[in-house]
Amino acid sequence: MMLPLPGVGSFTGIHPLVLVIAAAGLDRLVGDPRWCPHPVVVMGWCINRLRRLAEGWAGNRPMALRLAGGLITLVLVGGSGCAGWLLELASQQMPRPLGAALLLVALTSALAGRSLCQAVRQVLASLEGGDLTAARQQLAWIVGRDTDQLDGPEIMRALAETASENAVDGLFAPLFWMLLGAAFGQPLALAWGFKAASTLDSMLGYRTGSLRWLGTAGARLDDLLVWLPCRLLALSLGQLRPALRDGAADPSPNAGVSQAAYAHAVGVQLGGANRYGGVVRSKPLLNPGAAAADAAAVRRMLQLSRWVALLWLTIAAASVAFITKALS
Repeated sequence: MMLPLPGVGSFTGIHPLVLVIAAAGLDRLVGDPRWCPHPVVVMGWCINRLRRLAEGWAGNRPMALRLAGGLITLVLVGGSGCAGWLLELASQQMPRPLGAALLLVALTSALAGRSLCQAVRQVLASLEGGDLTAARQQLAWIVGRDTDQLDGPEIMRALAETASENAVDGLFAPLFWMLLGAAFGQPLALAWGFKAASTLDSMLGYRTGSLRWLGTAGARLDDLLVWLPCRLLALSLGQLRPALRDGAADPSPNAGVSQAAYAHAVGVQLGGANRYGGVVRSKPLLNPGAAAADAAAVRRMLQLSRWVALLWLTIAAASVAFITKALS
């Protein structure tokens, strides 16, 4: 068993990194069990309640909405991080197997690698079976664009884009903060704090109505927290330079980079015109001139995500073992 780094606490006698590795494995094997209450559901409930209170107080005043959005972000992210920290403390007072199991489940809840893979594969199965109606309906659950009029090639492109973009949001960014937290003995606090920022962005990070001001703080914080993991992923795929070049034109500081990294890694072209709420928006072309995305390319993206996650965990474990040995 790996020994804790000097100055870094351990939970129930287990090094935090071991729990992170186990959580990544459990996410890959089980995903999000439907019978278990999920922290993101609680975060979503809190966001909706806080949004109603904020809009009732701020009305249509932009500055007041920005202030309210900042307070919501502070309360939710800070509260989620504190909840993770308190659970880490509580686990140390429990019998060893129970405390370790509780932390393992809590850490797994911050990862969505298997859930993304299952959702993408479900759409692929419908599309390959010739059921466009089912493919469109299933795709609508995992993308923000309108799907009701998409044909087969556009559904495939949307799948490739969501597989590459959400790999960062759902797997690599929370895994990065989890690993960083493990170095300080608090993987769950950082993981849940990030998950709160990500949930805020997904629920309030839109440029419509009051959300263009209310959701600003959450969206900016999410962009900041995803920035480094996104570029580390592109580096891990061996595509950092082309990803930064192609992704620079995207309005998002991270989505274009992650999509471009995967596009170059599997040799397909992504980007183009999408429809959101009936409004057409053009995204920059990524890896222009390459072949269109197909089922093999999408499956290759999912496979690459699994291998890169394993690479990160291997590097983290090797680093801890080396530092521990050097300082012992």
